[in-house]
Amino acid sequence: MGAQSRDVFLRWCWVSGAVVVLLVLLLASPMDQVSREQISMAAIAGAGVVAAISCGHRALLSIGRRRRAWATLSLGGVVGLAGNVYAGLVHNPEAGDVAYIAALLLGVLGLSLFPAVRPRGRELLRMLLDSVVVGGSVLYIALFAVALQADGPQGEPALTAYALPVVDALLATFAVQVMTRSNTAERIPLVLVGGGFVLYAVADVTFALLSSQGSFTFGSPVDAAWVGGYLAIALAARHPAASGSPVVGRREAGTPVLGTVVTFCLFLVAALVRVGQTQATHQTLPWVANLLWVAVLVAVVTRQILVVVDNESLRHGLERRVQERTAQLRSLASERARTLESVADGIYGVDTEGHVTFVNTAGAYTLGASASDLVGRDAHATFHAPAHDGTPLPADGCYIAEALRDGLTVTAEQDLYLRPDGKEVPVEVTASPLRDDGVIRGAVVVFRDVTERREVERIKDEFVSVVSHELRTPLTAIRGALALLDSNALQDSPEQAARMVRIALTSSERLGRLVDDILDTERLEAGTTQLHLADQPVDTLVDAAVDQVSVLADEAGVTLEATGSPEIVRADAERVVQTLTNLLGNAVRFSSAGGTVRVTAAPVGDLVEVRVTDQGRGIPPDKLEAIFRRFEQVDASDTRERGGSGLGLTIARSIVERHGGRLWAVSDGEGTGSSFRFTLRRATPHPPAPGHAPDGTAQATRVVVVDDDQYVVDVLRTVLEERGYDVVGLTDGRAALAVVEDEHPAAVVLDLAMPGTSGAEVLSRLRQSAATADVPVVVLSGTRPHDALETAALADDWLVKPVDPDRIVETVRDVIRRQPHHGRVLLVEDHEDLRTVVATVLRNAGLVVTTASSVDEARGALAHGADPDLVVLDLTLPDGSGRELVADLRRDGRLRRVPLVVYTGAEVSSKERDDLRLGSTVFLTKGRTAPDAVLRSVLDLLDVAAGRDVGHPDQPDHSDQPDRPDQPGQPGPHPSTRPR
Repeated sequence: MGAQSRDVFLRWCWVSGAVVVLLVLLLASPMDQVSREQISMAAIAGAGVVAAISCGHRALLSIGRRRRAWATLSLGGVVGLAGNVYAGLVHNPEAGDVAYIAALLLGVLGLSLFPAVRPRGRELLRMLLDSVVVGGSVLYIALFAVALQADGPQGEPALTAYALPVVDALLATFAVQVMTRSNTAERIPLVLVGGGFVLYAVADVTFALLSSQGSFTFGSPVDAAWVGGYLAIALAARHPAASGSPVVGRREAGTPVLGTVVTFCLFLVAALVRVGQTQATHQTLPWVANLLWVAVLVAVVTRQILVVVDNESLRHGLERRVQERTAQLRSLASERARTLESVADGIYGVDTEGHVTFVNTAGAYTLGASASDLVGRDAHATFHAPAHDGTPLPADGCYIAEALRDGLTVTAEQDLYLRPDGKEVPVEVTASPLRDDGVIRGAVVVFRDVTERREVERIKDEFVSVVSHELRTPLTAIRGALALLDSNALQDSPEQAARMVRIALTSSERLGRLVDDILDTERLEAGTTQLHLADQPVDTLVDAAVDQVSVLADEAGVTLEATGSPEIVRADAERVVQTLTNLLGNAVRFSSAGGTVRVTAAPVGDLVEVRVTDQGRGIPPDKLEAIFRRFEQVDASDTRERGGSGLGLTIARSIVERHGGRLWAVSDGEGTGSSFRFTLRRATPHPPAPGHAPDGTAQATRVVVVDDDQYVVDVLRTVLEERGYDVVGLTDGRAALAVVEDEHPAAVVLDLAMPGTSGAEVLSRLRQSAATADVPVVVLSGTRPHDALETAALADDWLVKPVDPDRIVETVRDVIRRQPHHGRVLLVEDHEDLRTVVATVLRNAGLVVTTASSVDEARGALAHGADPDLVVLDLTLPDGSGRELVADLRRDGRLRRVPLVVYTGAEVSSKERDDLRLGSTVFLTKGRTAPDAVLRSVLDLLDVAAGRDVGHPDQPDHSDQPDRPDQPGQPGPHPSTRPR
């Protein structure tokens, strides 16, 4: 409070104290009784008026709960004043008791509103019960004292004579309870209010005792207590802190311990008095005393019940909060762990001594060790490769030491890590210190394997070097030839001059081809070259390429043979002819005179495999893949001696891969000839007859088509039935809902704009029903998804009209394939980490996976009831070969035709593949096939085995082996859940 406000309040205190002292002196003087009564009544009335006005004025200046508190106290002062006036007018002190009791009850209500922070309901009730116990105990003791002093039975006073001190004691005790539970800022006004009610209680108890003896009259010093009570409440209203202040944060709370101790001490004293009174049977208390004792006992029991209930509620609340907090901490820890494990970069932490505290999965994989093996090791000594002379690098200059010692953050640091197997891994490192309250507690190191980046940089530098050489060579020839012609040095030798012109012309053509090939390569690899796909007869493409190479073949004395084929492919004719021309040109250049180059084409599932086979010098096994790199030749002299830019095969592979196919070379070595083979999608596969099921299934995959245009329905039915689907065409939304619910089709193609029940309403109802919520729905609409976000969120895919029929077929196939599979897979793989990764990928797609790390474990799994729908098999196992397990499966009547994915680290030759086949078989090499590609092969084979291979006419081969006539096509990305 301010100094001025404090001074004013102190002056009010002095004035009030002087008034009370003066009143006591007057009432204790030998003045006649009538004068003392008049002075007493006037003082009580005046003090009541002052208290009522002060409380009312303070209520106007206050806000919130404090305003209601002062207003209630002001009202109580007015009611009490009215009782005093009435009792004085009728000259009967007991006549105003009812008004006094009402005023005191208003005081209780005002006190309950006084704390700025609203007490809890149970806390407020417990305070009232404590007040009942204390007040009742005090009054019981007082009544017992009166009974001891009484010489004989007295007349029963009015009931209000007993009720008034009871309520007085209740109010005074409640004021003390509120004061002990309030914060410091509220305590002074509460002390004054409570003190005023205590004075009231003293006066009223005295009044009750004297009334019971019939000796009370107004005008005694006892009346000064009532005046002092009124003035204390008036002073509380004048205190500067009486209006309260807004609650900011959590206010300081008082303690209920003192109030509880006082409450039970007084109750104990009252109980002892009761025991003494019971033993002294000659003492008789009024019936009101017994009633008061019963009320005290009820209050004590009720209070204890409330305490037990509150404690139980608090205990359950704390247990719930502990459980919630524990769950939150576990969730946070799990989320942090998942985040750490999902990062593709390696991350490890070190303590202040530089020892590894954790390593994520990506980091352990890059470092070639398990996380448990790395934790606890010295990071610098373990990871850093030694210097060129073999000496260890100094630890003081390490970025880990700088982060721990100096708190420095190092970014993009180039380093070389050493794996336990001795392999060096180039990495890019970021090291940051871990601080806690400004103290460095450790460091975190994030590193990235930059092997591929450095390889790309090497290839780029090599490419620039080779291009520079290849460009300069023809330019040098052109410049030299033109310089000789310009100098007239050959004017006497026309033949030499003509030769120089031919050299310049040939070199310029070679330069032009080189520039065109470089541009083609860059466009194809960048994906900027547009393919104009159409149905193309294979014979037409082959004939066009043969015609372009025939002149070169005639000059070389090489025969070109093309075997006719009825197949039709989906391809860009110009680009495929360019590929064939490159392959035929290479075959002619590397064939001897009299040799033959053959072109054949044959169907392989949903693909067409084209082969260009020559009888030339052949390709060493270690060059079969290298020759597809830029400017790579089997022999460095080939470019000079046989021509070519060194980019033809690179361009050819890029073109084939843009078509979704593969291009590879097959040769048994030098002198055996070579065969270049590539695959293209068939445009007209051999689907099952419309309405008939694929082999091995009971019925075709059913699709419901819903569109209000019957023509659109007929077109879509025809397109889908050609791909083997069983189509139900509808033009009404209500009918569509009934059909989908009854038949549960594999997919629904739905138009949104329909009269009556719209497509959006149909989709919403499908998702709301448990029976149809998982049916895939492809929306076919004239609007875009972002214009109908709520509907788009419910659809599995969205096509905007007009749309190509093939696109519709592909989309329907994809949404059907996205449904979770539940097939059983036996995974046999000895490498624990790889086995875990592949099993996780398969299980995330809904597959039930049984794992085995050896032939014996696989045999045990089969013997104990594992009846797989497919087997994923590694050939190299610790106790034998996967071929032994294949032989076991062939002898089992149930499993002799089970689909098989051979996933091994070594190439499998054609002869070995023939010995390993079971049912539909796929051969994958670990070095070139990631686990998600294994999933695609597994799902393909399961679809074929289950008869779900309809609608797959245009899938590329995803085997990394060339000869696989029985392999199904490769699907696109297979999400394990729908995108809703």
